[in-house]
Amino acid sequence: MSLSVSERMGRVMPSATSAVLGLAAQLREDGADVISLGAGEPDFDTPEHIKEAAIRAIHDGHTKYTAIDGTAMLKAAIQRKFERDNQLSYAPDEILVSCGAKHTLFNLCMGLLGAGDEAIIPVPYWVSYPDMVRVADGTPVFVHTGIDTDFKISADQLADAITDKTRLLFLNSPSNPSGSCYTREELQALGDVLLGHPQIVVAADDIYEHIHWGESPFCSLATAVPELREQTVTINGVSKCYAMTGWRIGYAGGPRSVIKAMKTIQSQCTSNPCSISQYASAAALDGDQRCLEDMVSAYRERSDFVVEALNSIPGFECRQGEGAFYAFPRVTGALEAKGLKDDVALVELLLKEAIVVMVPGTPFGSPGYVRISFACSVGELREAVDRIRSVLA
Repeated sequence: MSLSVSERMGRVMPSATSAVLGLAAQLREDGADVISLGAGEPDFDTPEHIKEAAIRAIHDGHTKYTAIDGTAMLKAAIQRKFERDNQLSYAPDEILVSCGAKHTLFNLCMGLLGAGDEAIIPVPYWVSYPDMVRVADGTPVFVHTGIDTDFKISADQLADAITDKTRLLFLNSPSNPSGSCYTREELQALGDVLLGHPQIVVAADDIYEHIHWGESPFCSLATAVPELREQTVTINGVSKCYAMTGWRIGYAGGPRSVIKAMKTIQSQCTSNPCSISQYASAAALDGDQRCLEDMVSAYRERSDFVVEALNSIPGFECRQGEGAFYAFPRVTGALEAKGLKDDVALVELLLKEAIVVMVPGTPFGSPGYVRISFACSVGELREAVDRIRSVLA
Protein backbone atom coordinates (compact mmCIF):
# COMPACT_ATOMS: atom_id res chain seq x y z
CA MET A 1 0.00 0.00 0.00
CA SER A 2 1.32 3.44 -0.94
CA LEU A 3 0.85 6.30 1.49
CA SER A 4 -1.06 9.34 0.30
CA VAL A 5 0.23 12.90 0.54
CA SER A 6 -1.69 16.14 0.89
CA GLU A 7 -3.91 17.50 -1.85
CA ARG A 8 -1.75 20.63 -2.14
CA MET A 9 1.15 18.54 -3.46
CA GLY A 10 -0.80 18.21 -6.67
CA ARG A 11 -0.45 21.99 -7.09
CA VAL A 12 3.26 22.31 -6.28
CA MET A 13 6.25 21.40 -8.44
CA PRO A 14 9.86 20.88 -7.30
CA SER A 15 12.20 23.79 -8.03
CA ALA A 16 13.41 23.59 -11.64
CA THR A 17 16.73 25.28 -10.85
CA SER A 18 17.41 22.87 -7.99
CA ALA A 19 16.79 19.97 -10.36
CA VAL A 20 19.27 21.39 -12.87
CA LEU A 21 21.93 21.85 -10.20
CA GLY A 22 21.44 18.28 -9.08
CA LEU A 23 21.82 17.06 -12.66
CA ALA A 24 25.04 19.04 -13.15
CA ALA A 25 26.49 17.62 -9.93
CA GLN A 26 25.62 14.07 -10.99
CA LEU A 27 27.25 14.53 -14.40
CA ARG A 28 30.44 15.77 -12.75
CA GLU A 29 30.47 12.78 -10.44
CA ASP A 30 30.18 10.59 -13.54
CA GLY A 31 33.31 12.22 -14.97
CA ALA A 32 31.71 14.48 -17.60
CA ASP A 33 33.41 17.77 -18.52
CA VAL A 34 30.38 19.83 -17.57
CA ILE A 35 30.04 23.58 -17.88
CA SER A 36 27.13 24.63 -15.69
CA LEU A 37 25.37 27.85 -16.60
CA GLY A 38 22.42 26.91 -14.42
CA ALA A 39 23.44 28.01 -10.93
CA GLY A 40 22.15 31.26 -9.47
CA GLU A 41 25.16 31.35 -7.17
CA PRO A 42 28.21 33.65 -7.14
CA ASP A 43 31.47 31.90 -7.93
CA PHE A 44 33.31 34.26 -5.55
CA ASP A 45 34.28 33.27 -2.02
CA THR A 46 32.71 35.01 0.96
CA PRO A 47 34.93 38.03 1.82
CA GLU A 48 37.47 37.41 4.56
CA HIS A 49 36.20 40.00 7.04
CA ILE A 50 32.80 38.31 7.00
CA LYS A 51 34.26 34.86 7.60
CA GLU A 52 36.41 36.24 10.44
CA ALA A 53 33.32 37.68 12.13
CA ALA A 54 31.73 34.23 12.07
CA ILE A 55 34.84 32.61 13.52
CA ARG A 56 34.91 35.17 16.34
CA ALA A 57 31.25 34.49 17.06
CA ILE A 58 31.97 30.78 17.42
CA HIS A 59 34.92 31.37 19.75
CA ASP A 60 32.84 33.85 21.79
CA GLY A 61 30.15 31.22 22.32
CA HIS A 62 27.37 32.75 20.24
CA THR A 63 26.02 29.32 19.41
CA LYS A 64 22.65 29.36 21.17
CA TYR A 65 19.11 30.19 20.13
CA THR A 66 18.47 33.82 19.29
CA ALA A 67 15.25 35.80 19.10
CA ILE A 68 12.97 34.22 16.50
CA ASP A 69 13.06 37.31 14.30
CA GLY A 70 16.81 37.94 14.56
CA THR A 71 19.31 39.41 16.99
CA ALA A 72 19.13 43.05 18.02
CA MET A 73 22.65 43.47 16.62
CA LEU A 74 21.74 42.24 13.14
CA LYS A 75 18.46 44.15 13.12
CA ALA A 76 20.37 47.33 13.92
CA ALA A 77 22.71 46.64 10.99
CA ILE A 78 19.69 46.07 8.74
CA GLN A 79 18.16 49.35 9.93
CA ARG A 80 21.39 51.15 9.00
CA LYS A 81 21.46 49.41 5.62
CA PHE A 82 17.88 50.42 4.78
CA GLU A 83 18.54 54.03 5.81
CA ARG A 84 21.90 54.23 4.01
CA ASP A 85 20.96 52.56 0.74
CA ASN A 86 17.21 53.04 0.42
CA GLN A 87 16.30 56.02 2.63
CA LEU A 88 13.84 53.77 4.46
CA SER A 89 13.36 53.79 8.22
CA TYR A 90 12.04 50.72 10.08
CA ALA A 91 11.59 50.05 13.78
CA PRO A 92 12.99 46.75 15.11
CA ASP A 93 9.52 45.16 15.17
CA GLU A 94 9.11 46.09 11.49
CA ILE A 95 12.09 43.88 10.54
CA LEU A 96 12.23 40.09 10.25
CA VAL A 97 15.39 38.03 9.72
CA SER A 98 14.84 34.63 8.12
CA CYS A 99 16.76 31.66 6.72
CA GLY A 100 17.35 33.27 3.33
CA ALA A 101 15.21 35.59 1.20
CA LYS A 102 13.33 32.53 -0.09
CA HIS A 103 12.23 31.79 3.46
CA THR A 104 11.24 35.44 3.86
CA LEU A 105 9.04 35.27 0.75
CA PHE A 106 7.49 32.00 1.91
CA ASN A 107 6.67 33.52 5.29
CA LEU A 108 5.01 36.44 3.51
CA CYS A 109 2.82 34.19 1.35
CA MET A 110 1.78 32.04 4.29
CA GLY A 111 1.11 35.03 6.52
CA LEU A 112 -0.85 37.01 3.94
CA LEU A 113 -2.68 34.71 1.53
CA GLY A 114 -5.66 32.41 1.90
CA ALA A 115 -8.11 30.53 -0.28
CA GLY A 116 -9.43 32.74 -3.06
CA ASP A 117 -6.72 35.40 -2.71
CA GLU A 118 -4.85 36.35 -5.88
CA ALA A 119 -1.17 37.21 -6.28
CA ILE A 120 0.01 39.07 -9.39
CA ILE A 121 3.27 37.68 -10.78
CA PRO A 122 5.01 39.39 -13.71
CA VAL A 123 6.39 36.97 -16.30
CA PRO A 124 9.18 35.90 -16.47
CA TYR A 125 9.28 35.18 -12.76
CA TRP A 126 11.60 33.51 -10.31
CA VAL A 127 10.50 29.89 -10.41
CA SER A 128 9.36 29.65 -6.77
CA TYR A 129 6.84 32.52 -6.72
CA PRO A 130 3.84 30.64 -8.18
CA ASP A 131 4.34 27.55 -6.04
CA MET A 132 4.71 29.59 -2.86
CA VAL A 133 1.37 31.19 -3.68
CA ARG A 134 -0.21 27.78 -4.32
CA VAL A 135 1.13 26.32 -1.06
CA ALA A 136 -0.58 29.22 0.71
CA ASP A 137 -3.85 28.32 -1.10
CA GLY A 138 -3.68 31.47 -3.20
CA THR A 139 -4.08 31.82 -6.97
CA PRO A 140 -1.23 33.12 -9.17
CA VAL A 141 -2.24 35.71 -11.77
CA PHE A 142 0.37 36.11 -14.50
CA VAL A 143 1.15 39.33 -16.36
CA HIS A 144 3.22 38.56 -19.44
CA THR A 145 6.22 40.47 -20.74
CA GLY A 146 9.01 39.62 -23.17
CA ILE A 147 12.24 40.79 -24.68
CA ASP A 148 10.38 43.40 -26.75
CA THR A 149 9.16 45.16 -23.58
CA ASP A 150 12.44 44.74 -21.67
CA PHE A 151 10.73 42.10 -19.49
CA LYS A 152 8.91 44.80 -17.48
CA ILE A 153 5.19 45.24 -16.88
CA SER A 154 3.47 48.56 -17.56
CA ALA A 155 1.11 50.47 -15.31
CA ASP A 156 -1.75 49.64 -17.68
CA GLN A 157 -0.98 45.92 -17.49
CA LEU A 158 -0.92 46.08 -13.70
CA ALA A 159 -4.22 47.94 -13.55
CA ASP A 160 -5.87 45.41 -15.85
CA ALA A 161 -4.68 42.48 -13.69
CA ILE A 162 -6.02 43.81 -10.38
CA THR A 163 -9.33 42.46 -9.09
CA ASP A 164 -11.13 42.69 -5.77
CA LYS A 165 -9.34 39.43 -4.84
CA THR A 166 -5.80 40.76 -5.39
CA ARG A 167 -3.76 40.69 -2.18
CA LEU A 168 -0.14 40.50 -3.33
CA LEU A 169 2.15 41.71 -6.12
CA PHE A 170 5.65 40.33 -6.66
CA LEU A 171 8.16 42.86 -8.00
CA ASN A 172 11.69 41.53 -8.50
CA SER A 173 14.24 44.13 -9.63
CA PRO A 174 16.90 43.47 -10.86
CA SER A 175 15.15 40.39 -12.12
CA ASN A 176 15.91 36.72 -11.98
CA PRO A 177 15.88 35.51 -14.79
CA SER A 178 15.97 38.54 -17.12
CA GLY A 179 18.38 40.97 -15.45
CA SER A 180 15.92 43.82 -16.10
CA CYS A 181 15.63 46.58 -13.53
CA TYR A 182 12.80 49.08 -13.09
CA THR A 183 13.74 52.77 -13.11
CA ARG A 184 12.45 55.19 -10.50
CA GLU A 185 10.03 56.62 -13.05
CA GLU A 186 8.67 53.17 -13.95
CA LEU A 187 8.17 52.35 -10.28
CA GLN A 188 6.34 55.64 -9.74
CA ALA A 189 3.97 54.77 -12.59
CA LEU A 190 3.22 51.39 -10.99
CA GLY A 191 2.88 53.12 -7.64
CA ASP A 192 0.20 55.45 -8.97
CA VAL A 193 -1.88 52.35 -9.70
CA LEU A 194 -1.17 50.64 -6.38
CA LEU A 195 -2.07 53.67 -4.29
CA GLY A 196 -5.65 53.19 -5.44
CA HIS A 197 -5.70 49.66 -4.03
CA PRO A 198 -4.67 49.78 -0.35
CA GLN A 199 -5.53 46.08 0.13
CA ILE A 200 -2.55 45.02 -2.02
CA VAL A 201 0.81 44.22 -0.42
CA VAL A 202 3.88 44.43 -2.65
CA ALA A 203 6.73 41.96 -2.21
CA ALA A 204 9.62 44.16 -3.38
CA ASP A 205 12.24 41.47 -3.95
CA ASP A 206 15.50 43.45 -4.01
CA ILE A 207 17.87 40.52 -3.49
CA TYR A 208 20.03 41.59 -6.48
CA GLU A 209 20.05 45.27 -5.48
CA HIS A 210 23.82 45.68 -5.37
CA ILE A 211 24.51 43.58 -8.47
CA HIS A 212 23.49 46.45 -10.70
CA TRP A 213 25.17 48.46 -13.46
CA GLY A 214 22.33 50.12 -15.34
CA GLU A 215 22.45 53.75 -16.40
CA SER A 216 19.65 54.61 -13.97
CA PRO A 217 20.60 54.10 -10.30
CA PHE A 218 18.90 51.24 -8.48
CA CYS A 219 15.73 52.33 -6.71
CA SER A 220 13.48 50.33 -4.41
CA LEU A 221 9.70 50.67 -4.68
CA ALA A 222 9.12 52.25 -1.26
CA THR A 223 11.94 54.69 -1.98
CA ALA A 224 10.38 55.73 -5.29
CA VAL A 225 6.86 55.95 -3.80
CA PRO A 226 7.11 56.69 -0.05
CA GLU A 227 3.31 56.68 0.19
CA LEU A 228 3.46 52.92 -0.44
CA ARG A 229 5.53 52.21 2.66
CA GLU A 230 2.62 50.65 4.54
CA GLN A 231 1.82 48.41 1.54
CA THR A 232 5.36 47.28 0.78
CA VAL A 233 7.47 44.49 2.24
CA THR A 234 11.04 45.21 1.10
CA ILE A 235 12.95 41.93 0.91
CA ASN A 236 16.71 41.51 0.69
CA GLY A 237 19.52 39.30 1.95
CA VAL A 238 23.25 38.68 1.95
CA SER A 239 23.33 35.61 -0.33
CA LYS A 240 23.92 37.15 -3.75
CA CYS A 241 25.81 40.40 -3.26
CA TYR A 242 28.19 39.15 -0.54
CA ALA A 243 28.61 35.62 -1.98
CA MET A 244 26.97 34.10 1.11
CA THR A 245 24.46 31.69 -0.40
CA GLY A 246 25.20 28.92 2.09
CA TRP A 247 24.92 31.18 5.13
CA ARG A 248 21.13 31.42 4.65
CA ILE A 249 20.21 34.91 5.84
CA GLY A 250 17.43 36.99 4.32
CA TYR A 251 15.50 39.85 5.81
CA ALA A 252 12.51 42.10 5.29
CA GLY A 253 11.26 45.48 6.40
CA GLY A 254 7.60 46.28 6.20
CA PRO A 255 4.29 47.09 7.89
CA ARG A 256 4.23 45.98 11.51
CA SER A 257 1.10 43.84 11.14
CA VAL A 258 2.47 41.91 8.15
CA ILE A 259 5.90 41.41 9.73
CA LYS A 260 4.19 40.11 12.89
CA ALA A 261 2.28 37.53 10.84
CA MET A 262 5.47 36.47 9.07
CA LYS A 263 7.24 36.11 12.43
CA THR A 264 4.42 33.89 13.70
CA ILE A 265 4.77 31.60 10.68
CA GLN A 266 8.53 31.46 11.21
CA SER A 267 8.09 30.64 14.90
CA GLN A 268 6.26 27.45 13.94
CA CYS A 269 8.67 26.21 11.25
CA THR A 270 12.31 27.21 11.75
CA SER A 271 12.45 29.50 14.79
CA ASN A 272 15.56 31.71 14.58
CA PRO A 273 18.05 31.81 11.70
CA CYS A 274 21.56 30.46 12.34
CA SER A 275 23.20 32.47 15.13
CA ILE A 276 26.68 32.40 13.56
CA SER A 277 25.34 33.48 10.18
CA GLN A 278 23.67 36.46 11.85
CA TYR A 279 27.01 37.70 13.19
CA ALA A 280 28.59 37.25 9.76
CA SER A 281 25.71 39.11 8.12
CA ALA A 282 26.05 42.07 10.47
CA ALA A 283 29.72 42.27 9.49
CA ALA A 284 28.72 42.15 5.82
CA LEU A 285 26.18 44.95 6.10
CA ASP A 286 28.27 47.21 8.34
CA GLY A 287 31.72 46.41 6.91
CA ASP A 288 33.78 47.65 3.98
CA GLN A 289 31.57 47.61 0.88
CA ARG A 290 34.43 47.71 -1.64
CA CYS A 291 34.12 43.94 -2.03
CA LEU A 292 30.84 44.60 -3.84
CA GLU A 293 32.56 46.82 -6.39
CA ASP A 294 35.02 44.09 -7.38
CA MET A 295 32.28 41.50 -7.85
CA VAL A 296 29.95 43.82 -9.78
CA SER A 297 32.79 44.83 -12.09
CA ALA A 298 33.38 41.17 -12.92
CA TYR A 299 29.67 40.52 -13.51
CA ARG A 300 29.44 43.54 -15.82
CA GLU A 301 32.39 42.26 -17.87
CA ARG A 302 30.81 38.81 -18.11
CA SER A 303 27.45 40.27 -19.07
CA ASP A 304 28.98 42.33 -21.87
CA PHE A 305 30.78 39.26 -23.19
CA VAL A 306 27.96 36.75 -22.99
CA VAL A 307 25.27 39.00 -24.49
CA GLU A 308 27.43 39.79 -27.52
CA ALA A 309 28.49 36.15 -27.85
CA LEU A 310 24.92 34.82 -27.63
CA ASN A 311 23.71 37.31 -30.22
CA SER A 312 26.32 35.90 -32.60
CA ILE A 313 24.67 32.46 -32.45
CA PRO A 314 22.01 32.02 -35.17
CA GLY A 315 18.57 31.83 -33.62
CA PHE A 316 19.53 33.52 -30.33
CA GLU A 317 18.31 37.00 -29.42
CA CYS A 318 19.58 38.51 -26.16
CA ARG A 319 19.23 41.92 -24.50
CA GLN A 320 21.71 43.49 -22.11
CA GLY A 321 20.38 43.43 -18.57
CA GLU A 322 20.93 46.06 -15.92
CA GLY A 323 21.82 43.71 -13.10
CA ALA A 324 21.80 40.24 -11.50
CA PHE A 325 23.98 37.60 -13.22
CA TYR A 326 21.72 36.10 -15.86
CA ALA A 327 21.15 36.36 -19.58
CA PHE A 328 17.70 35.40 -20.85
CA PRO A 329 17.87 35.00 -24.63
CA ARG A 330 14.91 34.26 -26.84
CA VAL A 331 15.75 31.08 -28.78
CA THR A 332 12.71 30.56 -30.99
CA GLY A 333 14.86 30.95 -34.10
CA ALA A 334 17.17 28.17 -32.94
CA LEU A 335 14.20 25.94 -32.17
CA GLU A 336 12.82 26.39 -35.68
CA ALA A 337 16.21 25.87 -37.32
CA LYS A 338 16.83 22.60 -35.46
CA GLY A 339 13.22 21.38 -35.64
CA LEU A 340 12.93 21.25 -31.85
CA LYS A 341 9.60 21.24 -30.07
CA ASP A 342 10.42 23.72 -27.31
CA ASP A 343 13.05 25.28 -25.06
CA VAL A 344 13.14 22.16 -22.89
CA ALA A 345 14.18 20.10 -25.92
CA LEU A 346 16.91 22.63 -26.73
CA VAL A 347 18.29 22.46 -23.20
CA GLU A 348 18.29 18.66 -23.38
CA LEU A 349 20.09 18.75 -26.74
CA LEU A 350 22.80 21.09 -25.46
CA LEU A 351 23.22 19.03 -22.32
CA LYS A 352 23.66 15.86 -24.35
CA GLU A 353 25.84 17.15 -27.19
CA ALA A 354 27.61 20.20 -25.72
CA ILE A 355 27.64 19.08 -22.06
CA VAL A 356 26.47 22.58 -21.13
CA VAL A 357 23.83 22.96 -18.41
CA MET A 358 21.29 25.79 -18.54
CA VAL A 359 17.68 26.22 -17.48
CA PRO A 360 14.75 26.32 -19.94
CA GLY A 361 12.54 29.39 -19.92
CA THR A 362 9.33 27.42 -19.41
CA PRO A 363 9.70 27.08 -15.59
CA PHE A 364 10.06 30.89 -15.50
CA GLY A 365 6.78 31.22 -17.40
CA SER A 366 8.51 32.07 -20.69
CA PRO A 367 8.54 29.26 -23.28
CA GLY A 368 10.98 29.94 -26.08
CA TYR A 369 13.67 31.38 -23.80
CA VAL A 370 16.56 29.92 -21.79
CA ARG A 371 18.26 31.24 -18.67
CA ILE A 372 22.04 31.37 -18.68
CA SER A 373 23.91 32.22 -15.49
CA PHE A 374 27.21 34.04 -15.92
CA ALA A 375 28.28 33.49 -12.32
CA CYS A 376 31.38 31.77 -13.68
CA SER A 377 34.61 32.85 -15.40
CA VAL A 378 34.78 34.45 -18.84
CA GLY A 379 36.89 31.47 -19.89
CA GLU A 380 34.09 29.07 -19.00
CA LEU A 381 31.57 31.29 -20.74
CA ARG A 382 33.69 31.41 -23.90
CA GLU A 383 34.04 27.63 -23.96
CA ALA A 384 30.30 27.19 -23.32
CA VAL A 385 29.34 29.53 -26.17
CA ASP A 386 31.75 27.74 -28.53
CA ARG A 387 30.17 24.40 -27.63
CA ILE A 388 26.65 25.75 -28.10
CA ARG A 389 27.56 27.27 -31.45
CA SER A 390 29.13 24.02 -32.66
CA VAL A 391 25.95 22.05 -31.85
CA LEU A 392 23.61 24.57 -33.46
CA ALA A 393 25.74 25.35 -36.52
